[in-house]
Amino acid sequence: MHHLNDAQLLKNFSYINGSWHSSASDIAVNNPATGKLVAKVSNAGIAETELAVKAAKGAFKAWAAKSANERATLLRKWFDLMMANQEDLGRILTLEQGKPLAEAKGEIAYGAAFIEWFSEEGKRVYGDTIPAPAGDKRIVVIKQPIGVVAAITPWNFPNAMIARKAAAALASGCTFVVRPATQTPLSALAMAELAERAGIPAGVFNVVVGDDARGMGKVLTEHKDVAKFTFTGSTAVGKLLISQCAATVKKVSMELGGNAPFIVFDDANIDDAVAGALVSKYRNAGQTCVCTNRILVQEGVLAEFTEKFVAAVKDLSLGDGLTEGVTIGPMISAQAVSEVKKLIDASINQGAKLALGDDETTLGASFLVPSVLTGVTNDMPIANNEIFGPVSPIISFKEESEAIAIANDTEFGLASYFYSRDIGRIWRVAEGLEFGMVGINEGLISNAAAPFGGMKQSGNGREGSKYGLDDYLEIKYLCMGGLDK
Repeated sequence: MHHLNDAQLLKNFSYINGSWHSSASDIAVNNPATGKLVAKVSNAGIAETELAVKAAKGAFKAWAAKSANERATLLRKWFDLMMANQEDLGRILTLEQGKPLAEAKGEIAYGAAFIEWFSEEGKRVYGDTIPAPAGDKRIVVIKQPIGVVAAITPWNFPNAMIARKAAAALASGCTFVVRPATQTPLSALAMAELAERAGIPAGVFNVVVGDDARGMGKVLTEHKDVAKFTFTGSTAVGKLLISQCAATVKKVSMELGGNAPFIVFDDANIDDAVAGALVSKYRNAGQTCVCTNRILVQEGVLAEFTEKFVAAVKDLSLGDGLTEGVTIGPMISAQAVSEVKKLIDASINQGAKLALGDDETTLGASFLVPSVLTGVTNDMPIANNEIFGPVSPIISFKEESEAIAIANDTEFGLASYFYSRDIGRIWRVAEGLEFGMVGINEGLISNAAAPFGGMKQSGNGREGSKYGLDDYLEIKYLCMGGLDK
C-alpha cells in the first residue's frame, strides 16, 4: 500500500527492551494531505512507559561499560542503515507528516548526520588534570554518562528530533526512552527497527507510543530512575515539564518556541536575501521552530524586496508531498490551519495588508496557500506569536538600532537571521541579537557540527556539536591524597 522497499520498517507496536509490545487499543495515524489512514499503532500508556524506564535502567551499566569505540561502531551501523533505507524512511515520514518527499529524505539525512557525528565525537569525551594546592595531592576530572535519558519529541521533525537527542545520549553511554508525537510515531518506530538491526542492545533505545500525554509525561519527568529529561516543543508545555522534573532535580534540556526575525538591510544582496527568506520561512510549510517568523526590511529596499519575495512565494507548488514537483505540503491538521488563519485575520483587522494568499484551495482542509502580509507592526498577532505556518509578515524599519530593538522585542530567543555586506554591521548586529543562533547571509543554519539551542524562553542546553555531549555527562572530581608517602 505504501510502496516501501522494506515493509518491515512500518511498525505498529512500541519498542521496549528489544521487543515489540502490543496494547488493547490503537492510535490512528492519518496522512495530513489526504486524511486517509496510514497505519494503526498500539496505544501504550503509563505501564509501558514505566516498563521502558525499567528496561533502560537495566541496560545502563552494560552500555556505559562499553568502550567509546564499541558504542561508536554500533552507532555507525545505525547511521549506515538509515542512509541505506533513506527512500523508505522518507516515504514513511511524508505519509505521516506531510512534507514533500525530497524534503523528508533530506530530514532523514539530517537526522542520520547526528548519529554519524556523535558516533565519532563520543570518542572525545576528555577529562582534565588540574594543578593541586599541595605536593601530596593530585586533582583529576573525569566525565561519566548521566544515566537513563527520557525524551518527548514533536511531530514536525519526527526523525531528526529523536536522532539528535538519542545519538548524543547513546554516544555518551546513556540509555534512552522516547515518547514521540502521536501524530507521527511511525518514523520513531522505524528508527527502532534499524537500531535493533544495527545491534544496539535491548533496553538501550526504547520507543513508547501512546496518547496519554499527561500520564506518560509524568513518568518520564518524575521517575526516580530517569536522570535526564529532554524536550522539544512549545514553551508553555516545556515550563510544565520542567516543573515536574524539579522534585527529583533532574538535569533538563529544552528546545522550545521561537519567533525568529529575518532582517534585510539596505546594503544586502536582495536576491540572496529573498532566496534565504524563502527557504527559511516555507520549509516544512513554516512548521519549524527556527523558521523565519518576522521579516524586517529596511525602508530603502522594502519595495524591491517585497516585489521579488512575493513573486518567489507565488512560484511555490502546494500539494501532496508524494506528488512530483510539489515544494510545499499540508500543515499537520485542519486545526493548525484554523489557528494560523486567526492570526492573519486579527492582524488584517489591525491594519496589515494581504499581499498574497487570499486564494482558496481545493486540496483539503489541512492546506494553507502560502501567504505574505505587508504593513505589519511588531505588536500585531502575526508578529508576536509563533506562526508555525506558511505566512510571512513584513515589517519595515529605518535604522539598524531599530531593527535590533524590534528583533529582540520577544520573550523568545532561538534563531535569527540577517543579510548585510557591511563587516562592521555584521559584528554589531550578530552580537546585539538576543538569540542562541544567528544566520548571517544564510537561511539554513542547522547542522550536526554546530550547537543548536536558544536563549530566554526558547530553552536551555545545546544539541549537536561538541557541546551537545555535555547535557548527557556528569563531571566528577577526583582528589588523590597521600601521594608523598
